[in-house]
Amino acid sequence: MSLRAHVVVRRPTFTLDLELVAGPGEVVALLGPNGAGKSTTLRALAGLKPLTAGEIHLDERVLDRPATRDYLRVEQRPIGVVFQDYLLFPHLSALDNVAFGPRAHGVPKAPARAAALSWLERVGLAHVADARPRALSGGQAQRVALARALAVKPRLLLLDEPLAALDASTRVDVRADLRRHLSAYDGTCVLVTHEPLDAMVLADRLVVLENGRVTQHGSPAEVARTPRTEYVARLVGLNLFRGHTDAAGVVRLADGGELTAGTRATGEVFVAFAPSAVALYRSAPGGSPRNCWQVDVAGVERHGDLMRVSLTGRPPVLADVTADAVADLGLEPGARVWASVKAAEIRCYPA
Repeated sequence: MSLRAHVVVRRPTFTLDLELVAGPGEVVALLGPNGAGKSTTLRALAGLKPLTAGEIHLDERVLDRPATRDYLRVEQRPIGVVFQDYLLFPHLSALDNVAFGPRAHGVPKAPARAAALSWLERVGLAHVADARPRALSGGQAQRVALARALAVKPRLLLLDEPLAALDASTRVDVRADLRRHLSAYDGTCVLVTHEPLDAMVLADRLVVLENGRVTQHGSPAEVARTPRTEYVARLVGLNLFRGHTDAAGVVRLADGGELTAGTRATGEVFVAFAPSAVALYRSAPGGSPRNCWQVDVAGVERHGDLMRVSLTGRPPVLADVTADAVADLGLEPGARVWASVKAAEIRCYPA
């Protein structure tokens, strides 16, 4: 493996402890809420934050191992970094920003600038080679920062919220462009983000960090399909509950209530379903739906083209309905309605 790390960083009120393995050509996204330890992990890998314990290996080379007092300084590590705000040198042109890394590694000025121009051509920015950072758009600045990081031929590329500074319209194009460049990169990439779409599009594998610990990992599809924490469920937009199945296949939920799922698992399980699977009624629906219960409206807010309704009950759920349904059903805070979910819409999997 290109990267093999056990990152332990202890602070007075926080301890980060995770194991991270990634191979050549692989993009791993660290995903998690603010304060989970994502940026601390990146700083430790870059050498900006020494480990308290553990070790970091890159291509079988030890970068940091407190137990043996091995520590490779930042400038000695074969690592490129793209920071959230890009940190381009304001007094240098785009060309000289990209040439800075090779120059710092001892490459003479003319070859360094020639290599920098080649990188700007690769990211489609040769025409702004002489421009200073203040004259660049957000998307252009991001690509210059990426070219600068790659110009030193790093074995490990670290991306810290690389799209966070972009507006929504620019973000779509730059995300696709960044994915193309990462696909051509033969080193290992670790991406830090709190945006699920960035992680899903850019990464081959997700590692979810919460309170300094890994709570879930897997391919983007695996994580999205089977969330294991409330944070991940919110991230991918699913209702998630934990419970225990009985002999009849009914899931008794840990916080009260019960659900019958279309798929079966035994023992301790998770059940998950989309807010769009929740149907709401003024009165109990006819027939014999297996998942039907009374709920109270806690709040309503716009969610894309639909309205997302927060509902309290046993269990509490989120439901996505049309604006017309909100008006027709009188879905205002405090209103009582019936919720129903088809068993076929509910996934059940081992906890």
